[in-house]
Amino acid sequence: MPALLLGCDFSSAPSARKPIVLALGCAIPGGVKLQRLERFASLDTWRVWLAGQAAWIGAFDFPFGLPRELVAHLGWPMEWRALICHYAGLDRALIRETFAAYCAARPAGGKFAHRATDAPAGSSPSMKWVNPPVAFMLHAGVPRLLQAGAALPGLYAPCAAAERIALEGYPGLLARELLGRRSYKSDDAAFQTAARSEARADLLAALEGGATRLGLRLVVNGTERNQLLADARGDCIDAALCLMQAAWGAARRTSTGPGYGLPTTMDALEGWIVTA
Repeated sequence: MPALLLGCDFSSAPSARKPIVLALGCAIPGGVKLQRLERFASLDTWRVWLAGQAAWIGAFDFPFGLPRELVAHLGWPMEWRALICHYAGLDRALIRETFAAYCAARPAGGKFAHRATDAPAGSSPSMKWVNPPVAFMLHAGVPRLLQAGAALPGLYAPCAAAERIALEGYPGLLARELLGRRSYKSDDAAFQTAARSEARADLLAALEGGATRLGLRLVVNGTERNQLLADARGDCIDAALCLMQAAWGAARRTSTGPGYGLPTTMDALEGWIVTA
């Protein structure tokens, strides 16, 4: 039976209005088939669902690590599992205060510390606490992946035979490849325009056509296809983009180093975005 693949569009404070979205699918020759979308209005229901599945390979849209430069400066643990335990024990107000103080002491144009993966992925620094608050997404998401029994290749393995595999995804990486800087989503209803709707349609058509460098095409039926197009926030299509990244990684699970297409030289403290 093919492994369950999933892509996750994440929120650090999910609700019925802004849920976590999972795109679930399976590998097919030359691509991945999107089977259904699942939504979770709380962090705990999401974690319980992940823990309840016997096996999966997923790409999750939140950072799995902090910049080495930042961790060293703060004197926090330099081993990944110990760092995550320390970080999970902090409240968000203290995280914001600590990171803001770090940035305040840095020169203009270099306020944030970056991970090595940020440049090739074009991703926000994982210490950023606003627009988007990825520091809080890491804080909410990674400990719950561990509670769900997930292995994070290159960073952590609960056992040699772990069957729940979590990869760090980033939908913006594929979206920019296909759309450039065209915007396809907005959380603000005033900016959910016809132009963004057209961009989502173009993005989905490119995914269905296998136009990305991943060499995979997305197969989606009418019901889910309509959901990807109708969701003006872009959460559903972002989950589908992460599903594509999960499929690419799953096809390379036995490659050298950490596997799953991750570089052999990846920093075991910072982590890496799959396909970057």
